[in-house]
Amino acid sequence: MKFVIAGLGSIGRRHFRNLINLGERDIVLFRSHKSTLPDDELTGFPVETDLKAALEHKPDAVIITNPTSLHLEVALAAAEAGCHILIEKPVAQSQQGTERLLKKMQENRLIGAVGFQFRFHPGLRITHDLVKQGKLGSIISAQAFWGEYLPGWHPWEDYRKTYAARADLGGGVVRTLCHPLDYLTWMFGPVKTVYASVLSTGQLGIDVDDLTEIDLGFTNGTLGHIHLDYHRRPGSHTLSLIGTEGTLEWDNATGITRYLTTDMEQWREFIPAEGFERNTMFVAEMKNFLQAIKGLEEPACSIEEGIYNMRLVDAVYQSGEEHKMIGLVEVDR
Repeated sequence: MKFVIAGLGSIGRRHFRNLINLGERDIVLFRSHKSTLPDDELTGFPVETDLKAALEHKPDAVIITNPTSLHLEVALAAAEAGCHILIEKPVAQSQQGTERLLKKMQENRLIGAVGFQFRFHPGLRITHDLVKQGKLGSIISAQAFWGEYLPGWHPWEDYRKTYAARADLGGGVVRTLCHPLDYLTWMFGPVKTVYASVLSTGQLGIDVDDLTEIDLGFTNGTLGHIHLDYHRRPGSHTLSLIGTEGTLEWDNATGITRYLTTDMEQWREFIPAEGFERNTMFVAEMKNFLQAIKGLEEPACSIEEGIYNMRLVDAVYQSGEEHKMIGLVEVDR
């Protein structure tokens, strides 16, 4: 298959390497040459700086990894050209225009996947299965906590110039760390209400939100809370579930999921297989996308689900701006 990778920052390079390691070498690079990373590994691959020229290579699929504010422009052009799409989260800067993308992809019968790689974390997959199987009873509370010190993400560049720190590029902690909004809806279904406090503390010298507290009311009765920040040192990403028949804890740092039910005398632990590391999730994500193109699997996270996530992100910002609870009408996901 032939691929175009749109954007060659850190995540674009990761997908580039993973494609090569999976045996795919027919790759065109669509880029602005603004990346702060060295270009040695890209030598020998065709480069285009114009989107139309990149699509004239007639790729089977386009992998969209440029700044969030540019996602939709590339995705719409790719769909118009009949290309399958893997798009990094979030799908766009807002949900405005995303229905046009979905309609075009449906018309052209294209595969669309969204890069929520935590759906491939073995600990969260086990958590998902335990929830769906009712092993913990009815989940009454779900608490996700994710804090990381933004200046430490990419030590080789000025964090204030990265997309995560810039409003014009679609940054902000809610959009950049929107994974919990995805994996909680993956586990518990649609959201009925959103209430959020969204702050830019001014402590990092950036013009986007860097601290957020989100309360979610799910249609199945679960109450959820998500904490996101750009400040915590050391970083921490955890999930805690309280059910009527048990409790579960997941820690991204160790990869371990453990749970205790009312009929157990001690905690049961699930540890990822030897060799698991962060890139394992991205490799699994890419394998799933390639299999989906071939018609052998369904995308782990579809474009429709990615657009729903964007709807939640917009509701978080609306709640923060208006200081009130936002009600969402249940939609077919």
